[in-house]
Amino acid sequence: MERKVILYIATSLDGYIAAPDDNLDFLSTVEQEGEDYGYEKFMETVDTVIMGRRTYEKVISLVGYFPHADKCSYIISRKPRPDAGSVKFHDGDLKSLVTKLKSEKGKNIFCDGGAEIVNGLLKDDLIDEFILSIVPVLLGSGIKLFQDDRPEMKLGLASTKQYPKGLVQLHYKRSRK
Repeated sequence: MERKVILYIATSLDGYIAAPDDNLDFLSTVEQEGEDYGYEKFMETVDTVIMGRRTYEKVISLVGYFPHADKCSYIISRKPRPDAGSVKFHDGDLKSLVTKLKSEKGKNIFCDGGAEIVNGLLKDDLIDEFILSIVPVLLGSGIKLFQDDRPEMKLGLASTKQYPKGLVQLHYKRSRK
């Protein structure tokens, strides 16, 4: 069975994954002690992570380390960079990398953003599932999760879950013909 690429990401109600200047403060509005919104359980299904270099650097700046160091991680970059343990910097073709990863044995592949990576994967029809955590805030501007000029994609709703702080999590699977 082919591995799945799963986008697991938080977004504002109006579709932004970051406010202007890459600000993620809106995420703190739904923080609740002891609640990870299914993240830990989801991560048990994953052995590979794909993310853009800016997202990688933002994560490290926020938490002080790379939390996916226990996974095989591919950081998509425009410039060659030296690998660091399980973290590999990839400056080649994204479609070729993901197609290769999907053909290998293993657990699922977690796409952690950013928007440029997400939209590149969408254009090449490489995302199999979407787990979107909708934060109840309207940002008005910033970095849009889904950009224009991508193919239409039919999705089937797998589940919804609502949380006390107002976050709603939507899980969609691709409707393959």
